[in-house]
Amino acid sequence: MIKRLSGILPRGIQWLRQRFVPGPRVLLYHRVTALGADPQLLAVTPRHFAEHLAILREKAFPMTLPALVDALQQGTVPRNAVVITFDDGYADNLYQAKPLLERYAVPATVFVASGSLGTREEFWWDELDRLLLQPNVLPAQLQLTVSGRTLHWNLGAAAFFTVQDVARYSQWSVNARQYPSIRHQAYAVLCAALRPLPPAERQQVLEQLRQWASATTAGRRSHRALTGNEITQLAAGELIEIGAHTVTHAYLSSLTADAQQSEILDSQTQLEQIIGKPVKTFSYPFGTRASYDTETLRIVHEAGFTCACANIPDLVTSSCDPWQLPRVLVRDWDGETFSRRFAAWLH
Repeated sequence: MIKRLSGILPRGIQWLRQRFVPGPRVLLYHRVTALGADPQLLAVTPRHFAEHLAILREKAFPMTLPALVDALQQGTVPRNAVVITFDDGYADNLYQAKPLLERYAVPATVFVASGSLGTREEFWWDELDRLLLQPNVLPAQLQLTVSGRTLHWNLGAAAFFTVQDVARYSQWSVNARQYPSIRHQAYAVLCAALRPLPPAERQQVLEQLRQWASATTAGRRSHRALTGNEITQLAAGELIEIGAHTVTHAYLSSLTADAQQSEILDSQTQLEQIIGKPVKTFSYPFGTRASYDTETLRIVHEAGFTCACANIPDLVTSSCDPWQLPRVLVRDWDGETFSRRFAAWLH
């Protein structure tokens, strides 16, 4: 009996510790900037981000992602440990986020989709916003072929969209249950339809949309990605680590194993060549369990990444798979709201 209990007690103590002792959290950000409209809810204003960092400096133990992984393996995770991460590689990560991270001495990992570096094109979800939800005049009939399926919208009066219309609907996001206009419905439907498409097929749909809207691929400066020189500046110093995020922000589970390997390894190689440092951490685009598969995990592991982050809200425990670390998605909350949520995450 004593021998049996000796095996049970340590496991029981470990369960109790994970259940009641505040566990580490990995926070997921995308952008630090002020936008007139943000249908994907990716941006946190500089003011609010500063408030987040001040709270974390006071109430948490900020640490790097590699340091957290090491501490998990050694069982030495500090109380209230927290890691900040960014996905995608927007230029505002350098110009808005880094100065604030430096002011509060909080480290971060920025996961970069390497194929967007230095291009004039926006990320595809931003391009949909630019073409459909910004002031312009569009043809009344929109018809697109997506994966062999024909999608059709009659814009009617919404074919003419003004600055006032954009301001009126500026609080709308894809999380809303209703669409204030047919344009918003088209945007939401196309976001869902394009998300799982292979990159080449997604580009074909976007090209259909550009031709219909008589638009070019040139994006807005407010939504551009980092350049190669800027990512070097971002990586300068010891505060910010660069991680890989595929080449094209691909929905990996929709690709063949060979295509997944190219997306993952090419991203790693391209970033290492730019910054002159090893790239050892990875983030799955979209990050839901449906967006990657067992092949993805195998490739990431064999590529030599020390860990990989998902987009699954949970605390991090010693039993977590280091190649599927959960993260909490952070929105544009003011300091008071962030403080309440942070307290809830810990307990």
